[in-house]
Amino acid sequence: MSTPHTKPHTTPHRQSATDPVRARRQKIAKYTLLANRVGYLFYALAIATFVIGFAVSFNGAVSAIVIGSLIIGSVLLAPAIVLGYAVKAAERDDRERGL
Repeated sequence: MSTPHTKPHTTPHRQSATDPVRARRQKIAKYTLLANRVGYLFYALAIATFVIGFAVSFNGAVSAIVIGSLIIGSVLLAPAIVLGYAVKAAERDDRERGL
């Protein structure tokens, strides 16, 4: 018997461990968190190397480390930030819809 407050076309609430979509989102969230940490670590390395190089002697090796660290950090952070927000938005949308 259906009441006016139930939606017959919705599926019952499933646990995140059994839902393959939520399990995949959790996996993506784990990797984006790791990529964020490593990416910001490379940014910190670039800043620290720049400051030390500026104080001591700025040569080709210092600039190569700074540029390389910024490139690696950017390559890691750009997709990680976007995917992190996408996962959070999808989870929030599921909660709002009651799934």
